[in-house]
Amino acid sequence: MSRDVIERYYAAFNAGDTDAMLALLTDDVEHHVNQGGIRRGKSAFSDFCAHMAATYREELTDMVILTEPTGRRAAAEFTVNGAYLATDEDLPEARGQTYVLPAGAFFELRDGQISRVTTYYNLEDWIAQVSL
Repeated sequence: MSRDVIERYYAAFNAGDTDAMLALLTDDVEHHVNQGGIRRGKSAFSDFCAHMAATYREELTDMVILTEPTGRRAAAEFTVNGAYLATDEDLPEARGQTYVLPAGAFFELRDGQISRVTTYYNLEDWIAQVSL
């Protein structure tokens, strides 16, 4: 069951369907952002998704999902194929640069929904790619 939830989460991500992603989250979801703070709740997650959609266009490929027997935790490794559309705060200027970046995420699940998402990628690698 946890594998199915994570697969649906990433299918919704790739489709740009934030509402479908939100439907898979608990109301008190914690979103731990790479080199950032913790966003709590669906509203904060929705705001983050809106910002990302305005600033980046990304598709995730090469997806590998790992789960553990209790269904309470999962992990995913994938490749981010993206375009940098609008300059993000404190980052290089956006000029439509493309990037390919390995990344991963860890999940906690509760009652068939995602209660924590922790995302990791190499920010320095991303900066180097968009600074060319």
